[in-house]
Formats: sequence, C-alpha cells, structure tokens
Amino acid sequence: MSVAIRVIPCLDVDAGRVVKGVNFQNLRDAGDPVELGRAYGQQGADELTFLDISASVKGRATTHKVVTATAETVFIPLTVGGGVRTVDDVDALLRAGADKVGINTAAIANPDLINDTVARFGNQVLVLSVDARREMGMPSGFGVTTHGGRRSAGLDAMAWVREAADRGVGEILLNSMDADGTEAGFDIEMIQAVRALVDLPLIASGGAGKVEDFVQAVRAGADAVLAASVFHFGTLTVSEVKDALRQAGYPVRGETT
Repeated sequence: MSVAIRVIPCLDVDAGRVVKGVNFQNLRDAGDPVELGRAYGQQGADELTFLDISASVKGRATTHKVVTATAETVFIPLTVGGGVRTVDDVDALLRAGADKVGINTAAIANPDLINDTVARFGNQVLVLSVDARREMGMPSGFGVTTHGGRRSAGLDAMAWVREAADRGVGEILLNSMDADGTEAGFDIEMIQAVRALVDLPLIASGGAGKVEDFVQAVRAGADAVLAASVFHFGTLTVSEVKDALRQAGYPVRGETT
C-alpha cells in the first residue's frame, strides 16, 4: 500500500457549536469548531470534516459563517456537509472555503444531484455520506438512514453505494449508526462489504474507542479513519492513532511523537 492512510477528526456542529452524543442522541457540547479545527491542524490531522448534523432535520442550510471561519483557520483539506440540496449549495460551500462537500439526504431524494455536481465541479469535490445500520429485510443486511439516523430511507446500503459509485461520486464516508458514539469499535463487517463492492476511497466512521480500532478499520479496507468523541474529549490524539497505524505497517503522513 503506497497511499497514506488519512486520520480525520469530525466536527458535528449544531447551532454553531461542536456536539457529540451516542447514535446522534443526548448531545453534549464539545467546543468551538474554529478552536477545535485549529488544534487538530496543529496535531497533524490530515483532513477535517465539518457536518452540520441538524441542517437536514431543521430544513436549513449549513451555517456558512462558521464554515468560513473554520476554513480561514484550518490549513488542511476541509469537507463540509449538512443541508446540501442543490448544485448551487455545493457551489456556495466551496466558495465559503470547503475543499470537498458531503451529501446525504438530498442525494437519496434526488440521485441526479450526484451526476450534476460531478459534471459541474468534478468528482474530487464530492463525498457521499452514508449513514447505515443493520436493517432486517435489506438484501445486504444494511439499510440507509436519513435525518441523523432518525429515519429509514427504505434503501439497501450496498445498492446505494453501488449506484452512487456508478453515478461518479468521488469518495464514500461510511458511518455506522449502530456504532456511532459508542466507542465500541468500527463496524468491520460493514467496511468489508463496501470495500468488496467499490474501489472508491473509503472513510470509516462510527465507533472508534481505542487505537486498535483504527488499525482494524484500515485492515478491513478503509483508506481513511474518522472519529469525533475520542479526539474531542482527549481519549486519544491524532498522533497516537498515526503511531498505531505506522506500527501496524500502514503509511501515514508526517512525523508523530
């Protein structure tokens, strides 16, 4: 493997503050997104993901002011998602400072959003966020959820990943809603299923609790590992995760201490 594994802190933002809970419930304050973004950049994070987790639920656009302030402070690639419904929304976020834009709910309602965005900006800017959980009746055993995991989309997760790949999406952010915030480990079975299906860059999310969890996710096929709680509340540092990945034989960017 020659491409470095990326370690990505995630800022789940609600009303301008970073929050974190379990399965997107019982949210608690984790700090200011600008301050946290600056700290993660200094720690050696490879990228930063900013998700406005209430944008789709409340039917409002992502707060561009906070995105701009974060982008002006963070000098690593910034992916922004939440409330993106149109190609113009993608354009606005890119202009606000995002390097990549994540889409979820709107793409399920209108899959052509993927094609249209790729046609206008190229696939390198588009990340499909897939909030999936185990769901009986789905061919793969995994179903897609929307609205922060609150609703079933009635869509098989693997079928949706395959369709999105065919439509040209550039990257998959795979979040296990069953594992989200539990710190019990990534959903290895889900990662393996997606990896067997597509060759796109795959970001594993949901469930990180210890450094070994990140190694297992990469071993299962993830190209990048994303976490929130363990970084926000000081359980782990980006450097510790990179050290563990390096010791396991995986290339990472930069020197760690």
